[in-house]
Amino acid sequence: MSDAPAFTSRRGLSRRLFTGGAAAAAVGPLALTTSAAAKAPAAQRGAVRTATAGGTVRHLKLYAEKLPDGQMGYGLEKGKASIPGPLIELTEGDTLHIEFENTMDVTASLHVHGLDYDVASDGTELNRSAVEPGGTRTYTWRTHAPGKRADGTWRPGSAGYWHYHDHAVGTPHGTGGLRKGLYGPVVVRRAGDILPDKQFTIVFNDMTINNKAGHDAPEFRATVGDRVEIIMITHGEYYHTFHMHGHRWADNRTGLLEGPDDVSRVIDNKITGPADSFGFQVIAGENVGAGAWMYHCHVQSHSDMGMAGLFLVAKSDGTIPGYDPHPMSAHH
Repeated sequence: MSDAPAFTSRRGLSRRLFTGGAAAAAVGPLALTTSAAAKAPAAQRGAVRTATAGGTVRHLKLYAEKLPDGQMGYGLEKGKASIPGPLIELTEGDTLHIEFENTMDVTASLHVHGLDYDVASDGTELNRSAVEPGGTRTYTWRTHAPGKRADGTWRPGSAGYWHYHDHAVGTPHGTGGLRKGLYGPVVVRRAGDILPDKQFTIVFNDMTINNKAGHDAPEFRATVGDRVEIIMITHGEYYHTFHMHGHRWADNRTGLLEGPDDVSRVIDNKITGPADSFGFQVIAGENVGAGAWMYHCHVQSHSDMGMAGLFLVAKSDGTIPGYDPHPMSAHH
């Protein structure tokens, strides 16, 4: 996993979007970009990879921890919590049992959007499914494929771009936990969905990006031709708009058009409010080439206050035209 996708902050600090090593081995199929095909240079990749059928029962250990800077995060190993927390990826039909350990000195929990669960796995203090300091609890999440109900109507499946977060720190709604970084992404595939080469999570949390402000906003790296998946989540008090320069996607479940007659609206800017989540795939640099492509909130005052980062798309030789590691910090 030494070449798993990473992002670099404006200050040049680099860390994995998803923890590697023993943590990745423990997670197995939940780990992002695990296959060799995903890591091959774009020119060497053939047909797209697709999600296989679900129905697997998986197990995962997750920790809630306080970070040295006073923030909080989820991690797959003690001492390795991150903001956002680890990406959890499933296919419709899968069941996931999460053994959740709260290493902090305050009550915390794990609440998920978009998936199926019993009330005992809701993750709130109001129904006694949070975890006291030092405690452990198993949360079970289930997924299902779309299907026909007994009354003839159709129920939607679980596939989509979702997220999990704390629902106990600070208030019964987890306001303190969300502000401090207790959140993470969930992707549920439908069998046959196209799989990406790289995945990046972007969270607009109040006026921060991934709990980083202004000059320290994260930068995400890819090479021209990579199939890149963006998972976009919003938390906090404000509505934002997510805009990505040079790239566009279909405003539907996957972000991909299903054929020449697909009437999905093609966009490059989307309104997003607290607890909204969506995702999409793009081919890095398609029709526009390599470069330092900006992503940002398009509420003008928000972007002026630092809600902007870079999607760095390199040529095959690793160079990025027009890239200056310090342009935005110079304005703050």
